[in-house]
Amino acid sequence: MNTTQRGYWCECWTEDVTGQQPPAFIASFDAHTAPQADRWIAVILRTITPMLDPEACDAAWDWLYDGRIETRRALLRAEPCTVTISQAEVRVTWTIRPVLFLPLAHRQVIELPACAYEFKPRPTD
Repeated sequence: MNTTQRGYWCECWTEDVTGQQPPAFIASFDAHTAPQADRWIAVILRTITPMLDPEACDAAWDWLYDGRIETRRALLRAEPCTVTISQAEVRVTWTIRPVLFLPLAHRQVIELPACAYEFKPRPTD
C-alpha cells in the first residue's frame, strides 16, 4: 500500500518592491530531503551571483556560507525557511516548507492511469 512521504516543497517568487506589479511565481521544486531542498537554492544563487549588484551578491554569499547551515538545521527540525535577495526594485524569495507528498500517479509512467481516459473535454461552440 502506498503511504505519504515526507519531503519539502520549494518555491521561488519575485516581487516588485515599488508595488506596481503583483508578485510573480517563477518556479517550484519538490525535494525529498533537506539537503536536496537547500541545494536547489544554492545552485540558483551561485548561478546568478555574477549578475547581481554588490549588495545583493554579498547577501547571496552570506547565505551560501553561513545562512545555509541554519536553513538546513531548520529544515531538519521540520520548520519552513525563506531566503530573500533584493536587487534594484526586485525582491526574489525562495521558500522551503516541509510537506507530506501524497501517493499519486507515478511521474515516470509512460501510460496514463485508466481514470485519465474517462475525462471528456467539453465541446466548444
